Amino acid sequence: MHSDPKRLQLSPEEMRQAGYQAVDLVVRFLENLRELPALEHAGRIELGSLDEAMPAKGRPFVEVLARLDADVLRSMARPVHPRFLAFIPSPGNFIGAVADLIAHGHNVFAGSWLEASGPSMVEVVLLEWLRKLVRMPDSAGGVFQSGGSMANLTALAAARQTRLGEDFADATVYFSDQTHSSVERALRLLGFARKQLRKLDSDDDYRLPLEALKEAVSSDRAAGSRPFSVVANAGTTNTGAVDPLAELAAFCRQHDLWLHVDGAFGAAAVLCEEGRALLEGIEHADSLTLDPHKWLFQPFDCGCLLVRDRRHLLETFTIQPEYLKDVEGSLREPNFWDCGPELTRPFRALKLWMTLQVFGVDAVSAAIQHGFELARVAEAHLRTLPGWRIVTPARMGIVSFRHEPAGRSEEDLNRLNRDIGRRITESGFAVVLSTVLKGQTVLRTCTINPRTTREDVIATLDRLHELAARATASR
Repeated sequence: MHSDPKRLQLSPEEMRQAGYQAVDLVVRFLENLRELPALEHAGRIELGSLDEAMPAKGRPFVEVLARLDADVLRSMARPVHPRFLAFIPSPGNFIGAVADLIAHGHNVFAGSWLEASGPSMVEVVLLEWLRKLVRMPDSAGGVFQSGGSMANLTALAAARQTRLGEDFADATVYFSDQTHSSVERALRLLGFARKQLRKLDSDDDYRLPLEALKEAVSSDRAAGSRPFSVVANAGTTNTGAVDPLAELAAFCRQHDLWLHVDGAFGAAAVLCEEGRALLEGIEHADSLTLDPHKWLFQPFDCGCLLVRDRRHLLETFTIQPEYLKDVEGSLREPNFWDCGPELTRPFRALKLWMTLQVFGVDAVSAAIQHGFELARVAEAHLRTLPGWRIVTPARMGIVSFRHEPAGRSEEDLNRLNRDIGRRITESGFAVVLSTVLKGQTVLRTCTINPRTTREDVIATLDRLHELAARATASR
């Protein structure tokens, strides 16, 4: 068979050649990753060669691939880089990338059991594995989604439907000032006004304070409002803090409140002994967000939602139009389009399934533990560098810290620390960015990438120390 451009079709040999070339591109990238900048940025003018008219005629694949490599993939952050220590990095892994190629090459539609019984079964099995890891009951189930934002939205939609029904104008929901912004966005999208959201000040450990929550719920009920949900954190982005999950769960049970736990980052840490101890009580959640594209090392996008009673998802999202009557699902053979907002769904579960099949859960557990240990390396090394203060110690793979030369105002220290983060990131050597804790600008590192070594962490902190000295001298 020869290629037929009018049918958008390549010959078998052309497909193989294109595949080999694409795989070689990815392998070269991963092979040389440590020598590449952790981030390269370009302005729109610099990227002007991409601003062109739609091509009427095609070009050889190898030319397009070369242009992609030179003009597109050079100008981006590299979250898989061993010194990309900002945000919550997505380390990815090659097997996950291959899984995406396979899933998209087969163009799997993972919405219904009829159209994807095999892929749906993989998703069912994976959800069962995750359910057992977090020790949720047999009634629990869930759905794979694009990430934590969609999972939080889906969970809170189920909470609203289950606890409030159609009338929720007087309802209130509670979370701390360390809760991810996607929670507040989800609540706004679900129709809650700002006046219905209770963002409570976190305590000295950046956790949701139980006593403040009790007072807020009691006060709202006395005023005629309907408290319906509490959102807890299992590993915050800022500091890795874990809210008192067991105590919050007991309080929520007592007051008939839906407990949603945002564990997009941290929930996967139950795979190692240290993480399991920190996450005690997570099994009591009514819903739980967990992102495999974070601490389970999958490529984007791969998020997951678990709910204590999977029927709550079906009751919230199932709509059966006439053209879908022939493909009704069941609890045993679910149509995953009935478990969330997406009708069209890719086969996201494949990459995690293949990763676990190839590497095994013990290797993944060891990789998670590695992240804990590197954070302690970072904290210990920072304590040897003069002028630095640990703001929050190593916790869930995250350390926050601040350069504080003597004689500087608070405003100047905030500017200085932002400047230090900007300088190292612009250098490309590493990506370390700032955040704000209790009004103070701090730097933070997140060391969950299995590629990251002790030497990477120390070299990055030493570079920060050098840049801090230059920035201080120039002020």
